[in-house]
Amino acid sequence: MHHIGVIMVIATTTIAVATPLLLAALGEVVAEKAGVINVGIEGMMLCGAYAAFAASHYSQSPTIGASGAIAAGLAIAAIFALMTVRFRADQVVAGTALNILALGITGVLTPIASAFTNVPSFHPHRIASISGHAISIDALAIVAVAVTAVVGFYLARTVSGLRLRAVGEYPAAASDSGSNVNMIRVAAILFGGSMAGLAGACLSIGYNVGIGQGISSGRGFIALAVVIVGRWSPIGALLAALLFGLASALQAWYQATNVPIPYQVLLALPYVLTLVALVVRAGRTSAPAALGSNYGD
Repeated sequence: MHHIGVIMVIATTTIAVATPLLLAALGEVVAEKAGVINVGIEGMMLCGAYAAFAASHYSQSPTIGASGAIAAGLAIAAIFALMTVRFRADQVVAGTALNILALGITGVLTPIASAFTNVPSFHPHRIASISGHAISIDALAIVAVAVTAVVGFYLARTVSGLRLRAVGEYPAAASDSGSNVNMIRVAAILFGGSMAGLAGACLSIGYNVGIGQGISSGRGFIALAVVIVGRWSPIGALLAALLFGLASALQAWYQATNVPIPYQVLLALPYVLTLVALVVRAGRTSAPAALGSNYGD
C-alpha cells in the first residue's frame, strides 16, 4: 500500500507541475502556428501570478483572481503585438524586453503582495482514491485539458484554424486568399498571452498559495521547449508537459527520501530530461515556415 501512496503523490505532483506548462504551451502553439514566436511567456506568467494573487485577495474569489491573471497576460500580449505586428520589431528582442519589464514591475510589487495574508485559492478535488490515497486536481487542471481539446479541434477542424496555419506557413499566399495576416497574428498573440497569464495563476493561487519575486522560475522558457517537444501539437504539448511534470515529481520524491545523490543533481533532473527530449524531438519535425518573420518585411 505504501507503493500505491507514492504513486498517488507522484501523480498529483505531476499534474500540478504540468498544468501551468500546458496552459502556457497551448497559447504558444497557437501563436507559433500563426508565425509568431513569443519568448515573453515568462514575463506574462509572472505578471499573471501577481495579478491573480492580488485580485483573489481583494475579491476573495479565486475565479476573479484567475480573471485578473488573464487580463494581465492580455495587457502584456497587447504590448508585444504592438511592437511586433504594428512596428515590426524583432520578435525575440521584443519578448526578451517584456520579460525584463515584467521582472522589474513585479519586483517593485513584491513587498506589497507579500503582505497579503488572506488569499483564496483553487481547492484540489479527488479524482481517484485507493486505500485512502488519492490523486487530486484543481479547476485549473480541468481547464487546461478542456483548452487542449478546444485548441486541437480549432486548428484541425475549422476554417479559421486553417487560415491561422496558413498565415504561419505562407503569409503572402494567405493574404492573397483574403486573410488579414496581421489581425490573425494579433488574435493569436492575445490568446497566447491570456493562456500565459492563466498559467501564472496556477503558480500563485493553484496547488500552492504564495507569491515571490521570480515565482515563474523559468517555466515560460520550459513552455517554449514543451511546444517544440510536442511538435506544435496540442496533444503533443499535453504529453510533453506531463513528461516534465513527472520528472519534477520524481525529483521531489527522490529528494524527500534522502537518496545518496547530491540534491543539485536532483534539481537539475527535470531540465536535463527536457533538454534531452528537445534534442531528440527537435530534429524530427519542422516549425511553421514563417515562424519568427514579420509580415511585410
